[in-house]
Amino acid sequence: MNRFLSALLILAPIQFVRADDKIDPYDQSKVALEVEPPADFKGKRVLIIAGKQSHGPGDHEFFAGSAILVNLLKQTPGVWPIMVRDGWPKNEKLLDTADCIVMYMDGRGGHPVVQGDRMKLVQKQIDRGCGWVNIHYAVDYLPQHGKTVLGWMGGYYEPNYSINPHWDAEIRTLPKHPITQGVKPFTLRDEWYYGMRFVEDTKGLTPILQALPPDATRATAYTKGRKGEIETMAWAYERPDEAKGRGFGFTGGHFHRNWADENFRRTVVNAILWTSKVEVPEAGAPVKFDPADLNKNLDKKGKGEFKPILPPETKK
Repeated sequence: MNRFLSALLILAPIQFVRADDKIDPYDQSKVALEVEPPADFKGKRVLIIAGKQSHGPGDHEFFAGSAILVNLLKQTPGVWPIMVRDGWPKNEKLLDTADCIVMYMDGRGGHPVVQGDRMKLVQKQIDRGCGWVNIHYAVDYLPQHGKTVLGWMGGYYEPNYSINPHWDAEIRTLPKHPITQGVKPFTLRDEWYYGMRFVEDTKGLTPILQALPPDATRATAYTKGRKGEIETMAWAYERPDEAKGRGFGFTGGHFHRNWADENFRRTVVNAILWTSKVEVPEAGAPVKFDPADLNKNLDKKGKGEFKPILPPETKK
């Protein structure tokens, strides 16, 4: 699709919205929440947990991004995505039936999963083989929590060890893995974290997205000691326990507009399918996308005028 046509597709609805107020970009009421499949459903359940409002407009749009992810997963037969808002399900029983739990939210000490006894509840799901996917800030844990997360996902962002700059990651090559099926090398600007704390025994760990960051972005002792080294921004993990569960960490997702990139979308959707133990199509999962969806279900942040979120190919 050329740039002019892309711009028309996304800008026309926005102009109409602001003129007639018939569509509110902040209206999230039409997104179905915590809806379980029919009793006779035999497929995989994917629990997508969106975090609370965070950052400024167009950044950390956890609710809107999760709503997009739900629509993408619905394109794969036999998969039932269940969306949750504000960091944790009201119905905790949804955790017990999930084949995969996806967390897209703020992390570190405010991470919803480290509150109260929730880590024990998640450990119960991990022990039965439930998949575990963390997107962007959700991969960030304090060391006392990260030690447990290593067993769930094989790696995590550790403060003062890892680093989180904004940079243009040029993914030149991809490993042979179900997650990379249908994904082509691409270049995309995001807040790509790197310098992860990984399990010492890397058995079962597969780097999925790797690139060479500018050395000027290396601001921790660990990353400064790796100047000129290729870094991992997304990884897959096959847990060694009896249940043979799977985990996936994806550090991108700061900029909401990046959902417009097909390779970005397919990497995340393929990973969720793989982590749910769904066979990924040879050509990759279907990830059809309407650019206008970037401007729906947004969090209302501040008093500024609504500005359209443009996909990378139309943003100036």
